[in-house]
Amino acid sequence: MATELSLTRLAGSESSNRLLLVGPSLGTSVAVLWRDCAMVLGAEFEVIGWDIPGHGSGCPATGPFTIEDIADELVERVEALVSGRRVAYAGVSFGGAVGFELASRSEGPFENIACIGAAPRIGSPEMWQARAALVRRAGTPVMVEGSAQRWFAPGFVERAPRVAGALLRSLADADQESYALACEALGRFEAGAAVRPLSVLVGEHDVVVSAEGADHVLGGCGHLPPAEDPAAVATVLMKVFEETRCPTTTA
Repeated sequence: MATELSLTRLAGSESSNRLLLVGPSLGTSVAVLWRDCAMVLGAEFEVIGWDIPGHGSGCPATGPFTIEDIADELVERVEALVSGRRVAYAGVSFGGAVGFELASRSEGPFENIACIGAAPRIGSPEMWQARAALVRRAGTPVMVEGSAQRWFAPGFVERAPRVAGALLRSLADADQESYALACEALGRFEAGAAVRPLSVLVGEHDVVVSAEGADHVLGGCGHLPPAEDPAAVATVLMKVFEETRCPTTTA
């Protein structure tokens, strides 16, 4: 990729026995989305988050990129951090699409993968092209009202205004061209068959991705479960990471 991804330690330390890489949803900062969940997971893992270009701590994109490009860079970056530890991955929506790509690869450091609020294909190419055009024309703040309705379970904004507000601000602050390029990346992506242990988690009230066929349905959650119910997501992730694992291979 022309723009190097930004990685941030969210919890734990280099001395933690296991490493967990977490990925964000389109329009969010990984630190805001995963902060509270990472604090729970930090008892077991060093939790490192990555940001989409132009989101959170990420530098704006300097050109088009693909889901495969992001997966390539994450594999390379994480292999330098492993130090003999077990490694897992969890990503939400856009980050979950990256998870599906990682799960389709026979080589790499991730012994198990969780995709949250994601599917092998999310939406249609036409939908993503239209959204990219809208954001290029009107900026990312134009997405805030609709995202407030799509992202959260009914009543969450009123129950947790601090969390919801921080996520929506991260959307308004995202670089509009980087956001548009990320839309186009999602429009081009369709995952191949998984060859690594893969768990799919979907919120009960998710209106973006269907819960039908999910391995775990997260009650009371919408499209961003790590922010909506951090403790429940952490519990499910620790369970699936213990139950499903495979030997890792590297190129």
